[in-house]
Amino acid sequence: RPPTPIFPHFFLKSFLGIVRILQIAFGAGLWVTIAANKYEGSIHFVLFVAVLFWLLTLALFFLTLLDKQDLVPLLGGERWLATNLAHDVAAAVLYLPAIAVMIYKTERNSYCNLEQYKHPCMYKIYLTAAVFACLCCLVYLLSVIYGACRKCRGEQTVI
Repeated sequence: RPPTPIFPHFFLKSFLGIVRILQIAFGAGLWVTIAANKYEGSIHFVLFVAVLFWLLTLALFFLTLLDKQDLVPLLGGERWLATNLAHDVAAAVLYLPAIAVMIYKTERNSYCNLEQYKHPCMYKIYLTAAVFACLCCLVYLLSVIYGACRKCRGEQTVI
């Protein structure tokens, strides 16, 4: 199919375009919040999930924005909707344990949320990261529902 000159503009205003932008923004918020602070242990998993899906979502976003999904071997063309759906399902599934890790870490550091506590405290950082992880999971679930509905209707394209 020939590329249409208005496709990028149309994609940016579509439901999936807006959701992808939110996924990129919330994912960046999550990994920047974690990476800008001292982290250890199971937080490495959260950072791995955040960075991996941020990069993959960025790639999907730009390939779709530039209408270049046909150039992706094996996954592009008529399989692009299924590829996006599989990506979104994997992201939503892996964000669930990431949320659990962030909630656990937040609860473990809740003791230092007192005004009288004067030592360095990771509570607010973990709480912020937990909120970003929840927002990420939510927007990936939205795109799973959207992609699944399109797939069930027999559609082949993401928008």
